Amino acid sequence: MEKRYQVFVSSTFRDLELERQEVMHALLELDCIPAGMELFPAANETQWNLIEKVIDDCDYYLLILGGRYGSIGPEGISYTEMEYRYALSTGKPTIAFLHRTPGKIIVDNSESSPDGKEKLQAFRTSVEKKLCKHWETPQELGSVVSRSLIQLIKSTPAVGWVRANELADREATMELLQLRRRVEDLQTELSRVRISAPKGSESLAQGDEEHTVDFYFSATPPGRYVSSRWSASFTPTWNNLFASIAPLMIHEAPEPALKNALDSFSEVENMERLREDDKLAHHSLGGFGISQDDFQTIKVQLRALGLITKNDKPRSVKDSDTYWTLTPYGDEIMTRLRAIRRDQDHTPISTEIIESEE
Repeated sequence: MEKRYQVFVSSTFRDLELERQEVMHALLELDCIPAGMELFPAANETQWNLIEKVIDDCDYYLLILGGRYGSIGPEGISYTEMEYRYALSTGKPTIAFLHRTPGKIIVDNSESSPDGKEKLQAFRTSVEKKLCKHWETPQELGSVVSRSLIQLIKSTPAVGWVRANELADREATMELLQLRRRVEDLQTELSRVRISAPKGSESLAQGDEEHTVDFYFSATPPGRYVSSRWSASFTPTWNNLFASIAPLMIHEAPEPALKNALDSFSEVENMERLREDDKLAHHSLGGFGISQDDFQTIKVQLRALGLITKNDKPRSVKDSDTYWTLTPYGDEIMTRLRAIRRDQDHTPISTEIIESEE
């Protein structure tokens, strides 16, 4: 959408006609819309209200200062200075262009009275404290204005104006606003869903509910080298099962790695009670693993509970593994289960020192 910027040009008039023509020409070449005192045939209190409105509507304000101070307004200062002060007070992006050597300006275009000269010098001193450029000929002024305005537009972008037929009509604007609100609502809902259990999962076994898992292991009698295969079952909770494999999926994990983690979990959970069994008391135990059927059931259940999901990012043709990762909800549940909480009562650290034998 092409923008045009409206620029208010403030200066005395009769002594700077050529200079203003050059400035207007430079602005038009930049596709800007000039506005200024030539729009107002008389400068009085009634016209001043209109001048303020035009300055408000403009995107940028330019001041050209030559050898004249200008006609005096009701406040005892010139209308040109009133315009400048008003533009500054409203925060309008402003730049001034001062004649480089005002002493060389012809008498007809210079202040003749001591009071006028004093006010002009005071105004010029005030302007030089802000952003300003200098010029000497009308042609140089036009060139300086063109370059300076381009820089000002880049450093201080304004609203600008566009053609009415390039704007969306009211109906389209309302539709866009409704769509934007809908997007915001959906984003809020998505954020909520990401950290909550999926709908319908409340009817599924989960949390501290127990699930029977079949596992196998090998047992080698004392003094022998041939082991026998045994099978048994145990009843961990769903939280136990999930906590045993969840850290592997903080990034992602291939399916065999999850199976191995559950195999190791079955060993840790069952080794002690198996050693207490009279039949296995003196056997060497190893080769623990859960059944493939139970592994698939666990995987499906955790997926149905919204804790894990397949990672479908592109991979090499040779990589045929299935990869799993935590959902945002699964990550939150894992943190609850695995993060170490600070004890409410501080317990001193106990250290046992064993003297070495020399």
